[in-house]
Amino acid sequence: MTNEEFNEIFRERTKQFAISVFLLINKIHFNTVTKIITYQLGKSASSVGTNFGAFCPGSSKAEKFSKICIVVEQADECGYRLEILRNLELEHQYELQKLVQ
Repeated sequence: MTNEEFNEIFRERTKQFAISVFLLINKIHFNTVTKIITYQLGKSASSVGTNFGAFCPGSSKAEKFSKICIVVEQADECGYRLEILRNLELEHQYELQKLVQ
């Protein structure tokens, strides 16, 4: 597999992840706590794909390293927020677990 092929597969995968997160957010009953967490989760989920897209054409190793660090950080934040939602024992536990994996 070439770098270009990998990049395209990963771009699509991160886009699908963000879409799945947004679809789940639409299903969650909003209250003060879920509103805060889902807002942050949505921003982080879309940021993963956005920053990976910016990583791909990076002109220097330093620029690429900087972008991929942001991707990892945002992915970690998504995992953290998904775990919080799971621990709140909300509905849609199966979908939350699937996204955590």
